[in-house]
Amino acid sequence: MTRLRSIELFDTRLPLVAPFETSFGRVDHREPLIVRLEGEDGAVGWGEAPVAFRPHYNAETNVTAWHVIADFVPRLLAGRSFAAPEELARALAPIRGHNMAKAAVEFALSDLLAKKRGIPIAELFGARPRPVEVGVSIGIQESVPALVTRVGKHVAEGYRRVKLKIAPGWDVEPVRAVREAFPSLRLMVDANGAYEDPAPLLELDRFGLLLLEQPLDPEDLVAHRALARRMKTPIALDESLPTLGALRAALELDACAVVNVKPGRLGGPTASRLALQATHAAGKGAFLGGMLESGIGRAANLALAALPGFTIEPDLSASDRYYKEDVVEPPFALDGATGCVSPASGAGIGVRVLEDVLLRRSVRRQRFDIVRG
Repeated sequence: MTRLRSIELFDTRLPLVAPFETSFGRVDHREPLIVRLEGEDGAVGWGEAPVAFRPHYNAETNVTAWHVIADFVPRLLAGRSFAAPEELARALAPIRGHNMAKAAVEFALSDLLAKKRGIPIAELFGARPRPVEVGVSIGIQESVPALVTRVGKHVAEGYRRVKLKIAPGWDVEPVRAVREAFPSLRLMVDANGAYEDPAPLLELDRFGLLLLEQPLDPEDLVAHRALARRMKTPIALDESLPTLGALRAALELDACAVVNVKPGRLGGPTASRLALQATHAAGKGAFLGGMLESGIGRAANLALAALPGFTIEPDLSASDRYYKEDVVEPPFALDGATGCVSPASGAGIGVRVLEDVLLRRSVRRQRFDIVRG
């Protein structure tokens, strides 16, 4: 059993290798909130809330995550001992929503517990650590030829599954061009809920896509069910599934064929495992989604991606796909021959957090004591 002494927060700014554009807009850096959790015995674990400064993906931001963790989490953890991540998930249940904030704390405890036991974090989640074949996500580009060039670059690196971001006005022609250039590529598209008129989406059926992710308003499961009945391309949901309850409703309505099991959105490893189990029981496909996490979050997500039941490669590209300077070492690298990224070999998340880099990339840092009850 582990009692906790403190939570330390780092509000970071991590420059991207290249700008990343979706229907939400264009970004050139990320703002994850990093959590350092310390036990009373001095053991340390790291977690990440993959938040941004704008509430576009969901209602959370780096400001709300800081507020929730700083002002509410310590008092919920005070006087408690933890032997498993799911125990912490139950302790944080009184906080409604704010799943990215809660996920960061649960991942930090998972890292701490795994390190104390001397095992990889994947084993704590019930998975066998192994190389995981991954996909790459490509944002909206300045032109269709530039998109085709970018896809070709990543295919040459060894990625075998590519996801294209689309938006109204950037959909049929870009997808057509990529499909013509790469006829056998495992290709999927993601609209991030940008469409009101589904007419352009119907045309995508011609291109043999793995799936169409989150095409419509995230709150409208009925509209997604109607679209799914009109298309042969499988519909996947992401933003529509902020909770296990919403996921179960989507499965019951048959609103999707594939579920994006995104740990940050769902609230951490415990909720992600339950989501995968529910999806598998319903006979639906699943993949693990990423949020351009730093190496801290990428390590934890890679461990979850090793769980059995996923049917499509996760969005967990190599470190150098995203960041000029990551906050961990060693970086996560793609094996071009297999299209896989391997987990780090150490206990816990397996990588060393570069605290000097983390401090240099943080605009705010503060420690909060967990007072014993």
